[in-house]
Amino acid sequence: MIDREPTRKRRRLAWDVPPYEQPEAEVGNQVVRRHASPPRREDDREGHYVFSFGENLTPRYKILNKMGEGTFGRVLECWDRQTREYVAIKVIRSIHKYREAAMIEIDVLQHLAKNDGGGGSRCVQVRNWFDYRNHICIVFEKLGPSLFDFLKRNKYCPFPVDLVREFGRQLLESVAYMHDLRLIHTDLKPENILLVSSEYVKLPGCKRMSSDETHFRCLPKSSAIKLIDFGSTAFDNQKHSSTVSTRHYRAPEVVLGLGWTYPCDLWSVGCILVELFSGEALFQTHENLEHLAMMERVLGPLPEHMVQKANRGAEKYFRRGSRLNWPEGAISRESIRAVNKLDRLKNLVSQHVGSRSPLFDLLHGLLKFDPSDRLTARQALDHPFFRSP
Repeated sequence: MIDREPTRKRRRLAWDVPPYEQPEAEVGNQVVRRHASPPRREDDREGHYVFSFGENLTPRYKILNKMGEGTFGRVLECWDRQTREYVAIKVIRSIHKYREAAMIEIDVLQHLAKNDGGGGSRCVQVRNWFDYRNHICIVFEKLGPSLFDFLKRNKYCPFPVDLVREFGRQLLESVAYMHDLRLIHTDLKPENILLVSSEYVKLPGCKRMSSDETHFRCLPKSSAIKLIDFGSTAFDNQKHSSTVSTRHYRAPEVVLGLGWTYPCDLWSVGCILVELFSGEALFQTHENLEHLAMMERVLGPLPEHMVQKANRGAEKYFRRGSRLNWPEGAISRESIRAVNKLDRLKNLVSQHVGSRSPLFDLLHGLLKFDPSDRLTARQALDHPFFRSP
């Protein structure tokens, strides 16, 4: 268990004007502001920090670009004048619950870094953090694009199985490291897995059947990845929220309201691996009943003992007994078609990587309905798939 100070007592590591840099300098008879902070502005209606490119985020950091945006806030690419390097700064919205979540993320990041003596955690490195104009700002090393961004730019052309093997090994190493520290990420998805480098090579390939045009695909020069976004990470010994994970990567025990722990991360890993070798998310859905129907279509029927223990909110998805109320309960014909177009997991693997690949057996272990039957991260790392040439 980690002892955490109350937020109000936490020593801040930097302020609007850091002690190492004087904001003013005398030039002749005039006092000139050097790397001054911009004028104070009101946040936007959602509590996001309002900025302009080229401005300073404290005198130390110059804002160059916006790298991303989420419910938590925005990620800005900045130039660190002190270390003379590019960094990514996560600027949290000035709303209490997001500030509180950011402080928990900082605790997690520092805990991960403290125990990572050899740099083998494959978790993003935190450089610094500070509170600026009521926005928690977390400074990270700058990395390359996410695996999702890479797939999207590649028009969802899947990665070769050798790259999937390398990504999977590193992801499982990171998850195993976290689980050893009694931490559960809870939001594993391709958007939260970043390539260390932005460099890539362009190769012909990945033909689309609808056109005779030659298609090209990009492959990263380096397979090195790092895990990011620990804002939803939970300590195993703390009270857990009822719902976690982004929908497409959410484990059945979460959907059924059965509670969750470490195995929910391994389900997400299984879904991610399928997306990397196929180019498409396995369960593309936004509704619980459809999600469960998709799971059954790909993996077979849900275990009766899990259905019987489902919470009251999930009981409506089933008829008397353990049979899923599908397709009778479908919200639309489109929903039924979306489920029917899915293939069994074995066929999906055979279609993309061949019937002899040990990848199916690995996925079969990661995508077990019963979390107690699911492979652990350490067990998965020992699977023959990762010993394949």
